[in-house]
Amino acid sequence: MRLHSGAWWLWALGLATAASRTTNPLLLGLVLAVAGVVVVTCRANTPWAGTYGVFLRFGLLVIGLRVLLHVFLGGIAGPTTLFTLPQVPLPDWAQGIRIGGPVTAEGLVFALYQGLLLATILSCVGAANALANPKRLLRSLPAALYEVSVAVVVALTVAPQLVSSARSVRRARRLRGDAARGVRAIRTLLVPVLEDALERSLVLAASMDSRGYGRTAGISRRDRAVTGALVLAGLFGLCIGTYGLLADAYSGWPLLALGVLLAVAGLLVGARRVPRTRYRPDRWTPRAVAVALSGVASAAALVLSTDPALSPATVPLQAPELPLAPALAVLVALAPLGIARER
Repeated sequence: MRLHSGAWWLWALGLATAASRTTNPLLLGLVLAVAGVVVVTCRANTPWAGTYGVFLRFGLLVIGLRVLLHVFLGGIAGPTTLFTLPQVPLPDWAQGIRIGGPVTAEGLVFALYQGLLLATILSCVGAANALANPKRLLRSLPAALYEVSVAVVVALTVAPQLVSSARSVRRARRLRGDAARGVRAIRTLLVPVLEDALERSLVLAASMDSRGYGRTAGISRRDRAVTGALVLAGLFGLCIGTYGLLADAYSGWPLLALGVLLAVAGLLVGARRVPRTRYRPDRWTPRAVAVALSGVASAAALVLSTDPALSPATVPLQAPELPLAPALAVLVALAPLGIARER
């Protein structure tokens, strides 16, 4: 029996949250290894199972772009100058910004750390796309979100469909004897792949609409106002709480908890507007809960950790150290190997 798709998304988002709390390349590499091992071991034979490799390639592109931005636009400075580019003079109102100039080893390492952080978070999202069934996940969305159901369908299915469409178009080109490679191959693949992926997502959204997905029931104006106020207040609390967490690991928790409670209350009240049934709904089994909790536990451990090795210094340049407690917390996310492995 396959796990609830929401469990995989909670596991992946927990792992991404854990990665967002550190710039230590050793920990980030450990997160990448954990996500990769779980994906390779637990993914099913589905069209979207190959999306993880695509997200890894995007991650490499992100690292390269981050390094190039640092080289040409500058950033963290340091005493070790590797080379110097011609610098473009800028007006006085653009103080603090430069184009060209010296490139230091400390700044380059900092840019690599930042790019690796973004690539790791992106790979965690790719792991969720490879493991979770996007169509079954949509069946578990709260009924109060019916207004955005079509947009959600397109957003969640376009990435898996891109991989499936790319394979189909590449296979068709090979059967026709087209062996183009490099930039020319990308140019001939790009348009048909995007068109096919978007068309499939829109067809799915249209089929859901034709089957009555999102039809509303009669509800009073007062209930609509209460629902809107609760959801908006909850989202506002979530935004303020998240900002507080980014600024201080503890000050944002009360507002974040309040925002979650208000948002859930709004969704429960709004669910009465859409009385729909589900055929064989996905259940949150103990296995699914355990998988989700393993990712959440890793995130909580790194959010609460104050180990200075989470953010290694680059000025002066120092070799990063692997902190033991955060590393063990990341390894907790390997729990799906014993819980959710496809047999």
